[in-house]
Amino acid sequence: MSFLRNLKNMKLNPLRLLMVVGIVVLVFLMLDFNNRMSELQRLSSDRDQLTTHVVQLTQTIEVLNTKIAYATSDLAVEQWAREEGKMVKKGDVPIVPVSPYQATPQPTPVPVATKQPVNNWDIWYALFLGNY
Repeated sequence: MSFLRNLKNMKLNPLRLLMVVGIVVLVFLMLDFNNRMSELQRLSSDRDQLTTHVVQLTQTIEVLNTKIAYATSDLAVEQWAREEGKMVKKGDVPIVPVSPYQATPQPTPVPVATKQPVNNWDIWYALFLGNY
């Protein structure tokens, strides 16, 4: 109660009141500035990521345009016709490999892995003393 009495008896100095209001406004301005700076940092990071993504997409478009140009060229058609279509040009001499007469194919032997038997004492040795 004595605090309230002292508060009522205290004279308000306009200069002090102006300083208190100024400090409160300054605190709010600093908080707003801090929020704006963190937002700027987040937006700058987003901009950098998007710029990188745009560059990657541009490079992808260039690669795809190059592939499209090759796929629609006469060279690609001729390469497909010779390699996959098994076609020949006029004047080419096709070579067909023929196997020797009555040749018997030799099977390729497949190696079989065999397990080495392990003694019981080897197992106990490895269990108690570590590496074998």
